[in-house]
Order: sequence, then C-alpha cells, then structure tokens
Amino acid sequence: MQKPIYSCIWYNHQATEAADFYTNLFPNSHILQQNPMVSSFELMGTKFMGLNGGPRYKPSPALSYYVYCGSEQEIERLYSALLEGGNAVMPLGEYDWSKKYAWLCDKFGVYWQLDIQAIEASQKIVPTLLFANDKFPRLQEAVNQYVQIFNNSTIKIESLYPAHFNFPEERVMFCQYQLGSILFNAISSPNAHDFDFSPGNSFVVECDTQEEIDFYWENLGKNGRYNQCGWLADQYGVSWQIVPSILPKLMSDPAKSKNVVQAFMKMQKFDIQTLLDA
Repeated sequence: MQKPIYSCIWYNHQATEAADFYTNLFPNSHILQQNPMVSSFELMGTKFMGLNGGPRYKPSPALSYYVYCGSEQEIERLYSALLEGGNAVMPLGEYDWSKKYAWLCDKFGVYWQLDIQAIEASQKIVPTLLFANDKFPRLQEAVNQYVQIFNNSTIKIESLYPAHFNFPEERVMFCQYQLGSILFNAISSPNAHDFDFSPGNSFVVECDTQEEIDFYWENLGKNGRYNQCGWLADQYGVSWQIVPSILPKLMSDPAKSKNVVQAFMKMQKFDIQTLLDA
C-alpha cells in the first residue's frame, strides 16, 4: 500500500495567488490544477495543494517546508522574496548547524526554512515537523509509527542531543525519514513554544480502494481525532486527509458533482461506493 503523499496548506482565500507566487519563485515549478476550491502545484518536484478554506485555520510554525538551496546566491534570492511582506523567525545568518540558514514566515502565513546546504535527492523541499512542549519526547515514537504504517519507508538520518543536555534518556534532536517516495524531516525542541500542529498544514493520502482508505484511516487516526470529510488528526496532533483518488473525477462531472458533495459532507471516513452511487 505505497500511496502518494503531499502537503496541503490552508489559505484564507489566497490559494490561487500563493500558487502563482511560489511557481514563479521556485525553479522547475508549475501549476497542476486550479479551481475555486483548490490550487495544486509542484515546486522543484514536490507536490502541494493549496486549499481556499477561509479564516478558520492558518498554517503553523510547527510544520514548515525546508528548502535545500545549494548555493549562496539561491538562498539569498529565496530569502529576499519570501521575506517580503512576511517576517523572519530566525534571520538569515550562520548557525551551529549551517553556515547560512533562515526560518521565516511569508506573506501568506506559511513557514519556510532555508539552508545553503544541498541535498542528494531529487526532492529539494522537505516538509518538516517540529515536536515541542508535550510532544518534545515523542519525536522518535511518531516517526517509528509513520514508518510502520507506510510501505517502503525508512529512517535515513537520526541525530541525538549531546550528553551535556542531561536529559533523563536519549532524545532525538533531528530525524530525516522517507514515507514511500517522499522525504520528511522531524525536529524536537525542549524550549516552550506558543504553537502546535494545526489543520492549517496537513498531508493528503490518495487511496484507490476502500481497503486502503480503511487502513490509513484506522492506523493514522488511532488515539487521535476523526473529523469530517476524510480529515483526521493523529495522536501527535498532525493532520491528515485520507481521500479517494477518484474524487477529483467525480467532482468534475457536472451530472454528479452536486450529489457527490452532498454525500461526502455527511461523512467522516470516505465511502467510495456511496460516492459512486450519489
């Protein structure tokens, strides 16, 4: 059951504007699909979906997008463009882990981490989860669970906190892991933060069969929270959308789309047969 996973960002009716901005900013990027509800786009090989969700949710610093820039010229170009109308959480400069790095929030409220380092992978933008506050000791547990749920998944890099931090047991500071074909980063922070994971950032898992929907719904949602329309939050607070891959086709059918929407608005977990019968 290796399924494509991609990031969804919740916008306050700015998804089209954001998609156009990002695809003009990042090289080798383009729009995949746009309609009044969503804008799907690809940035340097990484797929995103922008959702025109309104003001209910907004992206969180707990989930950012880590860009491996590869050169001083590129990191400065991206930093200047993304900072315009936004704000720097950590200004561009030298840090212990990188000779040139920045963490910022762009004008759409989306968080980015920029690193001068290159990455030996085709994926240059990596979704990055920050485990803080009560989630701080749970990074390794969460990553292990994700790797067990998704086929062909593995932990690629794992770095522990140095001994001088005097934690009661070993703590993972940074982890890079792969779910199917997609790379993710996870970072833990012992410091207090006034934010947490939010539906403003989620991950979409497209499923071909009801069996797949049932599997991911049950395994990712266990001890978490189930919501409407295929949304759930796992036990760590990370939001996921478990959706049938046939849904866009059904939604684009003028004869069926209205009935399909009425059907899935009543659902928590998607039921493919009910959508087909709508």
